[in-house]
Amino acid sequence: MDCFVLATTSLVFILLYGVAKLSYSIWLKPKWQQRLLNQQGIRGRAYNLLVGDMKEFIKQITEAWSKPINLCHQIVPRVDPFTHDNVQKYGKVSFCWTGTRPRLIIKDPELMKEVLANKQGHFQKPPLNPLLLVLCKGITTLEGEQWSKRRRMINPAFHLEKLKGLIPIFSVSCRQMIEQWKEMATSHSSCEIDVWPEFQKLTADAISRTAFGSSYEEGKTIFEHQKELISLTLEAMQSLYIPGFRFVPTKKNQRRKKLNKEITSMLRNVIRRKQHGMRMGHERADDLLGMLLLSAEENTSGAERGMANGDVIEECKQFYLAGQETTSSLLTWAIIVLALHPEWQEKARQEILQVCSKELDFEAIHHLKIVTMILYEVLRLYPPVIALYQYTNKDTKIKEISLPAGVDITLPILLMNHDPGLWGDDAEEFNPERFSEGVSKASKDTLAFFAFGWGPRTCIGQNFAMIEAKVALAMILKHFSFKLSPSYSHAPYTVMTLQPQHGAQIIIHQI
Repeated sequence: MDCFVLATTSLVFILLYGVAKLSYSIWLKPKWQQRLLNQQGIRGRAYNLLVGDMKEFIKQITEAWSKPINLCHQIVPRVDPFTHDNVQKYGKVSFCWTGTRPRLIIKDPELMKEVLANKQGHFQKPPLNPLLLVLCKGITTLEGEQWSKRRRMINPAFHLEKLKGLIPIFSVSCRQMIEQWKEMATSHSSCEIDVWPEFQKLTADAISRTAFGSSYEEGKTIFEHQKELISLTLEAMQSLYIPGFRFVPTKKNQRRKKLNKEITSMLRNVIRRKQHGMRMGHERADDLLGMLLLSAEENTSGAERGMANGDVIEECKQFYLAGQETTSSLLTWAIIVLALHPEWQEKARQEILQVCSKELDFEAIHHLKIVTMILYEVLRLYPPVIALYQYTNKDTKIKEISLPAGVDITLPILLMNHDPGLWGDDAEEFNPERFSEGVSKASKDTLAFFAFGWGPRTCIGQNFAMIEAKVALAMILKHFSFKLSPSYSHAPYTVMTLQPQHGAQIIIHQI
């Protein structure tokens, strides 16, 4: 009898403890965090049990993305309606809810720099949905010493001297695309092309050649698999996350698992061929993959080992994703914007014909001032990455704001880039002249331009992306003029990066 009473008492205690812990995590803790933010004058949305603001977020996104907008650069309400609405209602520092976690939205350049410059480990990437980690577990997902070590290994491949040598490789990829366009335009000297998939193929080819020494055709299956995997992953992430559900053998879960397995297997084969070629002396060791493999075979410092082959595979996935998506987005919006602004298209063309009359090398690329101004202004109006995301790993302060551990932080780049308070009354207009004296003097703040991030984790590939974009734009403008097709619908939206929802149909004219 005593044993029965003891067992019953223990069971009741465990149940009560479980209920108390659950109540704290889904109700008491969020309400306490909400009160803490309110006490500091930070306003935001009231907490909704478990789901937070997911329903409202999906509702606003669905409505905004259901129809295109006029041909203008006022894209914020369509691309990021929820964040835009939150900031308008509650101010430049406000909050909303990601499930049971508060999300602090900071639309202030000084506070943003404070977050991005932090070296004490108070801010990290938010805890990633396990579904997202299927895409890759490369450098962008790492923290602390792991990140620092991996960054040191990869940095040499992105030094400017290395990138100078990539210009001929970029040119080969661009030349192939341009020849195909010329064939399409042969009969009438003009034709309609959707440049969005064209630039995806171009940047895929460029990253394949520069990182792996192969061409797009060889890596085509990997790219196609990754594209499908991204689509399935984002679809799953838009529904309520249920821990462990990804292991349930549904049709889509099994497809995600199969795609990931095949991508990993194909990359493993690429790595094995590369390793064999390097040993035999007929494969380059100075491309991205070669450098990673060298670091995997040697000690980096003392007893600390280099990367395992599994880590190399994850970095390869990262190269494919980051190397393709961001630059193809930048080039697509650059062509659309220049089609909308033919006067700047002609200014850029005249500069290119004057500066790059002979060989397209680093010296010529370096002197393309108008092209650089145009690309920066396109990055401002249509940034490939519309926001940066952080997470308070421990109790911390941002200037005078005290934050407990466990708060998500959104740094809304797109909203910042369209803010008249920072860029002037013409913030929604295309005006490359604002960058005529460089990035630091383009805005009213000393630095309100976060296209490649800021601080220690500034995008490692920014010079790679800019050089590739300049080469592509220079070669295209040399051979073609272009305008928007009547079939084009202006509908920017985000799928990992800022993309044209219904394509980017352009009518090109061979010069």
